[in-house]
Formats: sequence, C-alpha cells, structure tokens
Amino acid sequence: MPIVDSSPSVSKEIVINATPQETRVALLENKLLSELYIEYVKDRRVAGNIYKGRIVRVLPGMQAAFVDIGLEKAAFLYVSDVNPGNREFAELFGIENGLDEEDPYPRPKPSAPIEELLQEGQEIVVQVAKEPLGRKGARITQHASLPGRNVVYLPTVNHIGISRRIADDTERDRLRELVASLRMAPGGFIVRTAAEGCGPEELRGEMEFLTRLWDEVARKATRSGAPNLLHCDLDVTFRSIRDLYSPDVRRVVVDSAEEYRKILDFVDTYVPQAKPAVELYSQPDPVFDFYGIELEISKALEQKVWLKSGGYIVIEMTEALTAIDVNTGSYVGKRNLEETILKTNLEAAREIAYQLRLRNIGGIIIIDFIDMEVEENRGKVFEALEAEIRKDRAKTNLLQISSLGLVEMTRKRTRENLGRTLSEPCPYCDGKGYLRSKSTVAYEVFRDLRRKKRYMTGDHVVVQAHPDVVRYLYEEERTSLEDLEKVLGRRIVLKSRDDYHQEDFEVVGY
Repeated sequence: MPIVDSSPSVSKEIVINATPQETRVALLENKLLSELYIEYVKDRRVAGNIYKGRIVRVLPGMQAAFVDIGLEKAAFLYVSDVNPGNREFAELFGIENGLDEEDPYPRPKPSAPIEELLQEGQEIVVQVAKEPLGRKGARITQHASLPGRNVVYLPTVNHIGISRRIADDTERDRLRELVASLRMAPGGFIVRTAAEGCGPEELRGEMEFLTRLWDEVARKATRSGAPNLLHCDLDVTFRSIRDLYSPDVRRVVVDSAEEYRKILDFVDTYVPQAKPAVELYSQPDPVFDFYGIELEISKALEQKVWLKSGGYIVIEMTEALTAIDVNTGSYVGKRNLEETILKTNLEAAREIAYQLRLRNIGGIIIIDFIDMEVEENRGKVFEALEAEIRKDRAKTNLLQISSLGLVEMTRKRTRENLGRTLSEPCPYCDGKGYLRSKSTVAYEVFRDLRRKKRYMTGDHVVVQAHPDVVRYLYEEERTSLEDLEKVLGRRIVLKSRDDYHQEDFEVVGY
C-alpha cells in the first residue's frame, strides 16, 4: 500500500459513520485510510473526562496511588502527576516553550514522596490522561487540561507555551504576546498548531469559554462528593472535527442526518470555516463501503501485510511490546541480493510507519529489518523510516538502526489499538494463536493410557476426544492403537465429542 505524503498538498477527507450503537470516524489522505477512531455508545471513552475521586490506596514502593473515580477498575496516579502546589511552571518543568499540544504536561521530578502528598480517603480532582488498557485501569493526573481548537487551557499552572509544530519564531512570539494580552484569569495556555495565523477575536472567545468551563468544573467539585464525574469530554465526532479539520480537508462526510445537524451547530461555534465542507452522505451504499474503508479495516486486523514488491511484514503484538519482522517473500530482485534487500527494507519502512498510525500501536516497538551488509544502506532505511514517522501526530522516539538491522522505538499510547478494539482473544486457543497438533494430543492419549494401566479392571477402556483427534487415531495410528491394546490386554473404544476442545481428552470406564 502506498504511503501518503502529509505535506500541505495532501488531499484529506473526514468520513463519519454514525449509528445508534457506534460512531466511526475515518481520516483519508489522498483517498487512503490513515487514521480510524471508533466509539461505542455503551462504552464511551473516558480520556479527557474530569472526576472527583477518592484515594483508596497509596503505594510508597511504586510512588503511585489507586483512586476510585467510579469506573470498573481503580485509576492509577503516579507521583509525577500529583499537583505539587503553586510552584511556577517554568521552574517546575525546567522549560520555557516548545510544548507538545497533545501532552502539555512534561513529567516533572516529584516535589515530595507520594505518601507525604496524598493520604487514603482523601478526595481529589483528577483528569483521565490514558484510557484503561487491557487489564490496567485508567491513568489519571491532577494536571488538568481543557483543549479547544486553537488553545489548550491549563488551569493549574501559570505559563504560556507554543506548539512545537509552529516553526516560525516570529509567529511564535506574536502568538505568545497575543495570548498573554488576552488572558483574563489564573492559569496557562498552550497555543495549538491550528492557531497559526489567528487574530485576537478568534482566540478571545475560545479562551473565555475554556476559562468559564473550568470555573464550572471547580464549582461542581466543591458541591459534590466522590466518586463523581465533573466534566465529560467531547464525543468522537466533535473531537475529530476539532482536532483533524484543517484547510486541506476537502470535505467532512457524515451518513446520519441527526449527526449532520449537530456537526453544523458545532462548526458554527468552533470552526466556522469548516461549514462549507460538511456534507450529508446520500448514496445507497454504506458510506464506509463507498469509500473502501471497510476493506482497509479488515486488512488492518491481519498479522501479515504484503508489500507491493512481493515482500511482506509480520506484526506480532505481545503484552510488553510489538515486534515487526520484514521478509523478502516472493521478491527476488533484478541485480543482486543487497539491492533486493535494500528495496524491500525501504518499502517496509514506509509501510510500517503507516501501519503503526492506522492500527494505533503504542508502547515499545522492535522492528527487525532484513540484514544489510552496507552501512550506507542501513542509513538510507533509517532515514526513510524517520521521514515517515515524522508525519505521525503521536509522540515517538526512534533509536538508530543497529548492526543486526534492529530498530527500537516507542510510540505514545493513549487509547487501545485497533486490533484490541475490534477483536478479542480466541476462546479456542486462549489467545495463543496456536494449538497442540492432533498428533501431539494422540500421543498424549497413548501415554495416559499406559499411565492408568494399573487401575484398569474391565475388558475395555473408553477414550473421549475431539472428532479430529479420534479421526487421526483411527486413520494414522491404527497400528499403534492395536499394539497398545495388546499391551493393556483390553479393547480401546474411541468416542467423538463435538463439545471437546481439540487439546482435551478423557479416559473413562477403567
């Protein structure tokens, strides 16, 4: 699959499929699916929500605390996410500007041990920073942030920062001075990339709205007990309009008349320039089928991804990390082996960056490129990967390619990856992805029969097993079965059980 360029010339479309059960938002770049967001009505995301919670346990050994915020699992609060008080932001974090608008709070050094900052039973106001992932509860912070389209309001600090993605120093200085002059209440602001070129009127209304919103959250916190929801973040549709819309988005297509009206009201208030781009989908085919998105989603759930040249990559996800292996497959090249490997690795580098973004794979990632003899070629592959990774909005950290062809990287994980959102562990193999073979189970049957020989009293013994195992015993191991009957001095009766797992069997009637 070709990888799209994220330069300003890229043609983007936002496609929204809304039903009473779920909402799906797809970002297309040059008609190719690049990002997918899914939210189920019965299981709405909680990241961004603000709660009043109660500390249920402080863990000095981990310098963390568990906090009951009303979710199924207690949320997790690290000491670095505890609000240390009124120290100045720049002093606390050791920075002056260049903040990440998606994660505006760098992790400071704790001002004191967590057992001195928090006590069990204490009630605190927190915001969910990361969704519950797998068996882990939500990650929370006391450093609240309220994102708008152009600015992020930071009510607990006194600092103005500018998104790293705004590169022009003159524009950075202009925006910093403008926001400083418009600030009307305590707290700080991060100027987002979308604010580049904005005037005072565009920023004033948004800053006032976010400040009033926090005042209302604070009032609710004083009046309510814990656990209690104080503020609910926007749903996936409005978040996508707020965060994904830019001048190079040609259209925003939605297939629900109700959502269409809500989006028009939303953009009237927050993104008026987007109103001409909003369209109600009216074709007979489902909107995701019409744009070819359903097919791309199916491909994104597969372990093996084929490259255009005939090579392929294999994506293996574990609890601790994701491993990606590159193979030449059916590609044999035209000149020599090194050139074949280089071309496959370059193509794989682009596809890997695309798949990480599409599948929303986070955490530690190990990429095993095909070994290259020439040092210059390793540099070319790394540069290609680095160039594609820069297009990703998620925060990443990339280490140089090793002599073994391995690249270690991290990608910020804020929500569940696509595979775990759309699938669940196989109940048959319990998520292992493989089963003991029929022959392995058959030989286990033989061993178990020999083990129980001393307890056998009747003239026959019954083995109950999965039909495929029984068939294997009859067809492939009939001679061994007859020999074992002589050793046991008894007839072996095989009984098929459709309700048995392939790995399960039972010896009965002895």
